[in-house]
Amino acid sequence: MSTTANRVLLIDDEPAITESLAYAFARAGFETQSAASLAQADEVLAARSGTAEDFDLVVLDLMLPDGHGLEWLRALRTRSTLPVIILSSHDDPVDHIVGLEVGADDYIDKPFSPREVIARVRAVLRRAARPHTSSAGGAADALPAPLLLLDHEKRTAFANGTALNLSRTEFDLLSVLTSSPGRVFEREHLLDRVWGDVSVTERSVDAYVKALRKKLSEAGLSAEVIETVRGVGYRLAETPPR
Repeated sequence: MSTTANRVLLIDDEPAITESLAYAFARAGFETQSAASLAQADEVLAARSGTAEDFDLVVLDLMLPDGHGLEWLRALRTRSTLPVIILSSHDDPVDHIVGLEVGADDYIDKPFSPREVIARVRAVLRRAARPHTSSAGGAADALPAPLLLLDHEKRTAFANGTALNLSRTEFDLLSVLTSSPGRVFEREHLLDRVWGDVSVTERSVDAYVKALRKKLSEAGLSAEVIETVRGVGYRLAETPPR
Protein backbone atom coordinates (compact mmCIF):
# COMPACT_ATOMS: atom_id res chain seq x y z
CA MET A 1 0.00 0.00 0.00
CA SER A 2 1.30 3.42 -0.88
CA THR A 3 2.60 5.51 2.00
CA THR A 4 0.74 8.46 0.51
CA ALA A 5 -2.66 6.79 0.72
CA ASN A 6 -5.37 8.76 2.50
CA ARG A 7 -6.37 7.21 5.80
CA VAL A 8 -10.04 6.87 6.74
CA LEU A 9 -11.49 5.79 10.09
CA LEU A 10 -14.78 3.90 9.72
CA ILE A 11 -16.97 4.10 12.84
CA ASP A 12 -19.88 1.67 12.56
CA ASP A 13 -20.98 -1.37 14.58
CA GLU A 14 -22.29 -3.29 11.55
CA PRO A 15 -19.49 -5.54 10.22
CA ALA A 16 -21.19 -5.93 6.85
CA ILE A 17 -20.97 -2.16 6.32
CA THR A 18 -17.41 -1.65 7.52
CA GLU A 19 -16.17 -4.68 5.58
CA SER A 20 -17.81 -3.61 2.33
CA LEU A 21 -16.53 -0.05 2.72
CA ALA A 22 -13.03 -1.21 3.67
CA TYR A 23 -12.91 -3.39 0.56
CA ALA A 24 -14.12 -0.57 -1.70
CA PHE A 25 -11.72 1.96 -0.15
CA ALA A 26 -8.78 -0.43 -0.51
CA ARG A 27 -9.55 -0.89 -4.21
CA ALA A 28 -9.65 2.92 -4.54
CA GLY A 29 -6.22 3.30 -2.91
CA PHE A 30 -7.27 4.29 0.61
CA GLU A 31 -6.12 2.89 3.94
CA THR A 32 -8.89 2.23 6.47
CA GLN A 33 -9.32 1.18 10.06
CA SER A 34 -12.63 0.29 11.68
CA ALA A 35 -14.05 1.03 15.12
CA ALA A 36 -17.25 -0.61 16.36
CA SER A 37 -17.88 1.88 19.18
CA LEU A 38 -17.21 5.50 20.06
CA ALA A 39 -14.82 4.48 22.82
CA GLN A 40 -12.82 2.38 20.39
CA ALA A 41 -12.80 5.28 17.92
CA ASP A 42 -11.37 7.60 20.58
CA GLU A 43 -8.62 5.09 21.36
CA VAL A 44 -7.70 4.69 17.70
CA LEU A 45 -7.66 8.44 17.06
CA ALA A 46 -5.57 9.11 20.17
CA ALA A 47 -3.04 6.45 19.19
CA ARG A 48 -2.47 7.99 15.75
CA SER A 49 -2.91 11.67 16.59
CA GLY A 50 0.12 13.76 15.67
CA THR A 51 1.85 10.88 13.90
CA ALA A 52 2.51 10.21 10.23
CA GLU A 53 -0.33 7.71 10.39
CA ASP A 54 -2.95 10.24 11.53
CA PHE A 55 -6.34 9.95 9.84
CA ASP A 56 -7.42 12.25 7.02
CA LEU A 57 -11.17 11.71 7.45
CA VAL A 58 -13.79 9.91 9.53
CA VAL A 59 -16.91 8.12 8.26
CA LEU A 60 -19.31 8.10 11.21
CA ASP A 61 -22.49 6.14 11.87
CA LEU A 62 -24.89 7.85 14.26
CA MET A 63 -26.29 4.94 16.26
CA LEU A 64 -23.44 3.27 18.14
CA PRO A 65 -23.70 0.87 21.11
CA ASP A 66 -22.09 3.31 23.55
CA GLY A 67 -23.63 6.59 22.44
CA HIS A 68 -24.89 8.84 19.66
CA GLY A 69 -22.58 9.89 16.87
CA LEU A 70 -23.69 13.52 16.98
CA GLU A 71 -22.63 13.90 20.61
CA TRP A 72 -19.28 12.36 19.76
CA LEU A 73 -18.89 14.74 16.81
CA ARG A 74 -19.79 17.73 18.96
CA ALA A 75 -17.02 16.78 21.40
CA LEU A 76 -14.57 16.18 18.54
CA ARG A 77 -15.20 19.65 17.16
CA THR A 78 -13.97 21.23 20.39
CA ARG A 79 -10.48 19.91 19.65
CA SER A 80 -10.23 19.01 15.97
CA THR A 81 -11.26 20.03 12.45
CA LEU A 82 -10.79 16.48 11.13
CA PRO A 83 -13.31 16.06 8.26
CA VAL A 84 -16.29 13.87 9.15
CA ILE A 85 -18.93 12.34 6.89
CA ILE A 86 -22.03 11.01 8.62
CA LEU A 87 -23.79 7.78 7.64
CA SER A 88 -27.37 7.45 8.81
CA SER A 89 -30.42 5.27 8.28
CA HIS A 90 -32.67 8.23 9.17
CA ASP A 91 -33.57 10.03 5.95
CA ASP A 92 -34.82 13.14 7.73
CA PRO A 93 -33.90 16.65 6.52
CA VAL A 94 -33.89 17.87 10.13
CA ASP A 95 -31.26 15.26 11.02
CA HIS A 96 -29.18 16.45 8.08
CA ILE A 97 -29.32 20.06 9.26
CA VAL A 98 -28.48 19.16 12.85
CA GLY A 99 -25.54 17.06 11.69
CA LEU A 100 -24.19 19.89 9.57
CA GLU A 101 -24.71 22.40 12.38
CA VAL A 102 -22.73 20.20 14.76
CA GLY A 103 -19.85 20.14 12.31
CA ALA A 104 -20.24 17.32 9.78
CA ASP A 105 -18.72 17.95 6.36
CA ASP A 106 -21.23 15.77 4.51
CA TYR A 107 -24.17 13.46 5.23
CA ILE A 108 -25.02 10.21 3.44
CA ASP A 109 -28.22 8.21 3.92
CA LYS A 110 -28.32 4.43 4.16
CA PRO A 111 -28.58 2.37 2.05
CA PHE A 112 -25.76 3.75 -0.06
CA SER A 113 -23.38 2.75 -2.81
CA PRO A 114 -19.73 2.35 -1.69
CA ARG A 115 -18.77 4.21 -4.87
CA GLU A 116 -20.90 7.16 -3.75
CA VAL A 117 -19.20 7.19 -0.34
CA ILE A 118 -15.77 7.17 -1.94
CA ALA A 119 -16.76 9.98 -4.31
CA ARG A 120 -18.04 12.06 -1.38
CA VAL A 121 -14.89 11.36 0.62
CA ARG A 122 -12.68 12.46 -2.26
CA ALA A 123 -14.72 15.65 -2.68
CA VAL A 124 -14.43 16.52 1.02
CA LEU A 125 -10.67 15.82 1.01
CA ARG A 126 -10.22 18.03 -2.07
CA ARG A 127 -12.08 20.83 -0.34
CA ALA A 128 -10.08 20.39 2.87
CA ALA A 129 -6.82 20.60 0.92
CA ARG A 130 -7.84 23.57 -1.20
CA PRO A 131 -5.62 26.60 -0.45
CA HIS A 132 -7.25 29.81 0.72
CA THR A 133 -5.87 33.29 0.21
CA SER A 134 -7.10 36.53 1.65
CA SER A 135 -8.66 39.23 -0.50
CA ALA A 136 -5.69 41.47 0.22
CA GLY A 137 -3.20 38.79 -0.73
CA GLY A 138 -1.69 38.58 2.76
CA ALA A 139 -2.02 36.13 5.61
CA ALA A 140 -4.88 37.80 7.42
CA ASP A 141 -7.98 39.91 6.86
CA ALA A 142 -9.54 42.08 9.54
CA LEU A 143 -13.10 42.64 8.38
CA PRO A 144 -14.97 44.42 9.75
CA ALA A 145 -11.91 45.85 11.50
CA PRO A 146 -10.94 45.39 14.20
CA LEU A 147 -13.69 43.09 15.47
CA LEU A 148 -13.28 40.13 13.13
CA LEU A 149 -9.91 38.69 12.14
CA LEU A 150 -9.17 35.75 9.82
CA ASP A 151 -5.72 34.29 9.33
CA HIS A 152 -5.94 32.26 6.13
CA GLU A 153 -2.51 30.69 6.41
CA LYS A 154 -3.15 29.32 9.90
CA ARG A 155 -6.90 28.91 9.25
CA THR A 156 -7.80 30.64 12.49
CA ALA A 157 -10.47 33.23 13.22
CA PHE A 158 -11.00 35.70 16.05
CA ALA A 159 -14.00 37.82 17.05
CA ASN A 160 -13.39 40.63 19.54
CA GLY A 161 -10.03 39.01 20.23
CA THR A 162 -11.65 35.68 21.11
CA ALA A 163 -10.56 32.62 19.13
CA LEU A 164 -13.45 30.98 17.29
CA ASN A 165 -13.56 27.19 17.29
CA LEU A 166 -14.64 26.70 13.68
CA SER A 167 -14.97 23.55 11.61
CA ARG A 168 -13.31 23.47 8.20
CA THR A 169 -16.59 24.27 6.50
CA GLU A 170 -17.44 27.10 8.90
CA PHE A 171 -14.05 28.69 8.30
CA ASP A 172 -14.41 28.33 4.54
CA LEU A 173 -17.85 29.94 4.62
CA LEU A 174 -16.69 32.83 6.80
CA SER A 175 -13.67 33.25 4.51
CA VAL A 176 -15.90 33.72 1.47
CA LEU A 177 -18.18 36.18 3.26
CA THR A 178 -15.26 38.27 4.53
CA SER A 179 -13.67 38.38 1.09
CA SER A 180 -16.08 41.17 0.10
CA PRO A 181 -18.00 42.90 2.94
CA GLY A 182 -21.32 44.29 1.80
CA ARG A 183 -21.50 42.01 -1.23
CA VAL A 184 -24.54 39.74 -1.39
CA PHE A 185 -23.55 36.11 -1.94
CA GLU A 186 -26.31 33.94 -3.35
CA ARG A 187 -26.77 30.58 -1.68
CA GLU A 188 -25.95 28.81 -4.95
CA HIS A 189 -22.69 30.74 -5.19
CA LEU A 190 -21.78 29.86 -1.60
CA LEU A 191 -22.52 26.20 -2.30
CA ASP A 192 -20.13 26.29 -5.23
CA ARG A 193 -17.37 28.19 -3.40
CA VAL A 194 -17.52 26.33 -0.09
CA TRP A 195 -18.80 22.85 -0.88
CA GLY A 196 -17.64 22.45 -4.48
CA ASP A 197 -18.94 19.17 -5.86
CA VAL A 198 -20.12 17.82 -2.50
CA SER A 199 -23.84 17.10 -2.82
CA VAL A 200 -25.58 19.33 -0.26
CA THR A 201 -28.63 21.59 -0.49
CA GLU A 202 -29.15 25.29 0.07
CA ARG A 203 -30.54 24.43 3.51
CA SER A 204 -27.00 23.40 4.42
CA VAL A 205 -25.88 26.99 3.82
CA ASP A 206 -28.59 28.22 6.18
CA ALA A 207 -27.55 25.66 8.81
CA TYR A 208 -23.92 26.71 8.68
CA VAL A 209 -24.77 30.42 8.79
CA LYS A 210 -26.86 29.73 11.89
CA ALA A 211 -23.94 27.90 13.50
CA LEU A 212 -21.53 30.74 12.59
CA ARG A 213 -23.86 33.38 14.03
CA LYS A 214 -24.08 31.44 17.28
CA LYS A 215 -20.31 31.27 17.64
CA LEU A 216 -19.88 34.96 16.77
CA SER A 217 -22.53 35.87 19.33
CA GLU A 218 -20.84 33.75 22.00
CA ALA A 219 -17.64 35.68 21.30
CA GLY A 220 -19.43 38.99 21.89
CA LEU A 221 -19.94 39.99 18.25
CA SER A 222 -23.48 40.58 17.03
CA ALA A 223 -24.87 37.58 15.18
CA GLU A 224 -26.25 40.04 12.64
CA VAL A 225 -22.76 40.76 11.35
CA ILE A 226 -23.87 38.13 8.82
CA GLU A 227 -26.97 39.66 7.28
CA THR A 228 -29.74 37.74 5.57
CA VAL A 229 -30.87 39.05 2.20
CA ARG A 230 -34.29 37.46 1.97
CA GLY A 231 -34.79 35.18 -0.98
CA VAL A 232 -31.20 35.63 -2.15
CA GLY A 233 -28.48 34.77 0.33
CA TYR A 234 -26.12 36.43 2.82
CA ARG A 235 -23.61 39.23 3.17
CA LEU A 236 -21.12 40.42 5.77
CA ALA A 237 -22.12 43.76 7.25
CA GLU A 238 -19.75 46.56 6.24
CA THR A 239 -20.35 48.25 9.60
CA PRO A 240 -20.63 45.74 12.46
CA PRO A 241 -24.01 46.04 14.25
CA ARG A 242 -23.89 46.59 17.98
